[in-house]
Amino acid sequence: MTRQERIAALKAAAKERILILDGAWGVMIQKRGLAEADYRGDRFKDHPVQLKGDNDILCITRPDIIGELHDAYFAAGADISETNTFSATTIAQADYEMQGAVWDINFEGARLAREAADRWTAKEPHKPRFVAGSMGPLNVMLSMSSDVNDPGARKVTFDQVYEAYTEQVKALHEGGVDLFLIETITDTLNCKAAIKAILDLQDQGYEPLPIWISGTITDRSGRTLSGQTVEAFWNSIRHCKPFAVGLNCALGADLMRPHIAELARIADTLVSAYPNAGLPNAMGEYDETPDETAHELHEWAGRGIVNILGGCCGTTPDHIRHVADEVRGLKPRQIPERPKAMRLAGLEPFELA
Repeated sequence: MTRQERIAALKAAAKERILILDGAWGVMIQKRGLAEADYRGDRFKDHPVQLKGDNDILCITRPDIIGELHDAYFAAGADISETNTFSATTIAQADYEMQGAVWDINFEGARLAREAADRWTAKEPHKPRFVAGSMGPLNVMLSMSSDVNDPGARKVTFDQVYEAYTEQVKALHEGGVDLFLIETITDTLNCKAAIKAILDLQDQGYEPLPIWISGTITDRSGRTLSGQTVEAFWNSIRHCKPFAVGLNCALGADLMRPHIAELARIADTLVSAYPNAGLPNAMGEYDETPDETAHELHEWAGRGIVNILGGCCGTTPDHIRHVADEVRGLKPRQIPERPKAMRLAGLEPFELA
């Protein structure tokens, strides 16, 4: 299948059923008990700083593990698997002094996911598999000060964030992704830089790909870390006409549900949700079982408030398998038609009919 044929197949599948995204990558990599040597490989054996913990670099140094994880999630029933590139920008990789490897991380991450998706599509042609290019949040924010004594202080500029995302999206595109997933968004202005980086690709001769945007509500306040409500967040990013919008991370399914229901009411596109396996315990681990996660998400699907479901922190292929089994045969959410109005946003939404 060509990329445009895959995109058409993805959109057709979304009309017919609830799509399934993969689960957590960090927890699965941690279970491998990898050593520093695994992260370094031959290419980075003399790198001056520790690399253990930089999971994205494994796309280069342990591609076998990354390929196996894609296979595990596709085998569990995932329609879409993310590239292992959550922190693969020059800004985020600066923590490991790996800025020079960013292009290769993204390209190889996309290539590995593409190979796995194509294998499973060839094996099960009735259920094509797709690749989402993962673009995670940065370790710096444009909307909030980096110095409590200076409200205007910022560690980066918009142009620097834009350039960092531009390198990432070009490499992901050339590596073969089907869509871009800007995820775990804490800062809407960072997200806008990522959106601009994607949209500007068209002016440089790249074929357009769908955009999927997933924010995160950081606590019970119902707001992103930069202070926006769910509706204000949607109003801020809907101009790019995303393929899907949703929430992931931070909360378990029970606490995320009202915010997903709100998105389902206001968003004139697909709605996605991939919550954590509950909240972390005192040891930072996640105790929610696959059955418990699937039970929660089955209710959402039965109520018709979601189009795409998956898992975030603490979820495994078993969680994804149970979710896929629970929602099989249930109809996806119907996209609402909202009356035309001028809809703006700061921290709160504003609507003028």
